[in-house]
Amino acid sequence: MVDSRSNYILFHTDVCHLCELAAELLMQSAVKFESQDICDDETLVEQYGTRIPVLKQIDTNRELNWPFDIDALNEFLGA
Repeated sequence: MVDSRSNYILFHTDVCHLCELAAELLMQSAVKFESQDICDDETLVEQYGTRIPVLKQIDTNRELNWPFDIDALNEFLGA
């Protein structure tokens, strides 16, 4: 889900079932986010390759690493 007004990026790969679970949690929480597949960017692979999925808040650069559940997500979002 790509939205120019989103404040979050979910770093993922297309073949990651944990990434799918993270995206489902974000959608359940009605979070507007942009999905960024790391596979096509060597820098992103180096940075996130062993810890995806990672949710990044764009304006603060804060990151929430997997594993996270709905409670951890809500705390990260400030809900």
